[in-house]
Amino acid sequence: MMRPRALITGASSGLGRGYAHNLAADGYDLVLVARSEERLRELAERLESEHRIRAEVVVADLSTRTGIDAVVAVIEESRVDVLINNAGYGLKHGLLESAPEELRDQDTVLVGAVRELSLAAAKQMRGRGRGGIVNVSSMAAVTTMGLYAAAKMSTLVFTEALAGELRGTPVTVTAVLPGFIKTEFHQRLGVERSGPDWIWLSVRQVVAESLRDARRGRTVSVPGITYSLAARVVPFVPRRLIRRGSAGFAFGRRRED
Repeated sequence: MMRPRALITGASSGLGRGYAHNLAADGYDLVLVARSEERLRELAERLESEHRIRAEVVVADLSTRTGIDAVVAVIEESRVDVLINNAGYGLKHGLLESAPEELRDQDTVLVGAVRELSLAAAKQMRGRGRGGIVNVSSMAAVTTMGLYAAAKMSTLVFTEALAGELRGTPVTVTAVLPGFIKTEFHQRLGVERSGPDWIWLSVRQVVAESLRDARRGRTVSVPGITYSLAARVVPFVPRRLIRRGSAGFAFGRRRED
C-alpha cells in the first residue's frame, strides 16, 4: 500500500519542522517547502534516515507568484493527502514604519498563498474522496496587533468558510490557533518576551493537539487548555478592551521562514 503523503510549507523551522517530524514518525512521505534549501535538505535526509520515508524538497518563496505556482503544481500534479499551510512571518516594524512592499509580501504569504494552496488541494482531495487541510492561524487573530493579526483572522474565516463548503465530504479543513510557542521566532526578531511558564507551549504539544483535532474533523483547534479557555471568553470582551490590550502587548517581528 502507498504511504500517505503530506505537504508542509514553512517546514525548515518551528512548527513546520515539528509537523514534519510528527508525520514522518507516523509513516507519511513528505513534501517539504520553504525558502532555505540547505535546512530543508538537512531535514529531509534526517527524516528519511530515521523513519524510512521519502522526503522531497521544494524550495519556494511564497511571497512570489513563481513560488506559489511551483507549490500549486505539486498539489495538482501529484497526490497530496494532507496539506499543512504553516509558512509565515511577522514584520519587525509597525504598519506606518513598514515599506509598502513588506506589507504586500507578508499579506501574500499569510493570506494569498494559504488561499491558493488550500483551494488547489481541496479540489484535488474532493475528487479523490479523501484528504485533510491544516491552516496555521494564531491567537493573534483575536487581537488588533497589525497586519499579522488581520491576516491570521483572514485565515481563520477563510478556513471556516472552506470547511463549510466541504461539509458532508471526506475532506476536512482545520484552522489552528496557537498562542506563544517555544521556537526561534522571538530570537530571530531580537525580541525578549518574558512571561509566566503557562503562556508558553512546546512545538510538540501544538503539533500533537492540532493533528488530533484535525483527524477528528474539527474546524478550529486551539492547543493548550489556557488558550482554549481564552478563545471561548474573547468573543464576550468589548472590542475597545481588545484594542487597548493589543496596543500594550504588540511587538515587532520579522520573517521566520
